[in-house]
Amino acid sequence: MCHYCGCRDIPLIREYVAEHESVTDLGGGAVRALGRGDHGAARDLVRRMAVELRAHWQGEEAGLFAQMHEDEEYAAYIDALVREHRELEAFLAALDLADPAQRAALVRAVEELHHHIAKEEDGLFPASLTALRGDQWDRAMAAWGAVRRG
Repeated sequence: MCHYCGCRDIPLIREYVAEHESVTDLGGGAVRALGRGDHGAARDLVRRMAVELRAHWQGEEAGLFAQMHEDEEYAAYIDALVREHRELEAFLAALDLADPAQRAALVRAVEELHHHIAKEEDGLFPASLTALRGDQWDRAMAAWGAVRRG
């Protein structure tokens, strides 16, 4: 993520970034576990990553994404990000680490997750600073909070 635009000063963005760091740590741990041949540890880390991603996506999509999607300038960009969420969710749900091809696919998926996050942190999040009004930030934060409270 860039460190010059100030979006990390927005509490909601700061939370999203922390969630990104957590899931990429889990994904990296799973890849390292595979490298050691520890499929059980990798499976546990992938399961935890999938749980965290689902919660993160719900908050992101109900919060910031929903507010920015109101602007047609960002709608297609956000639609593509949501598609990537669903694709990774389906991949993780069907993942079989006993299959060498799927283990290799997991490594690629973790790499792709980093690229996906960059689209958010280096593109959408900085754009949100000028795109959203105060009331939209309030709605985005309220939606994220509602998801967190379950």
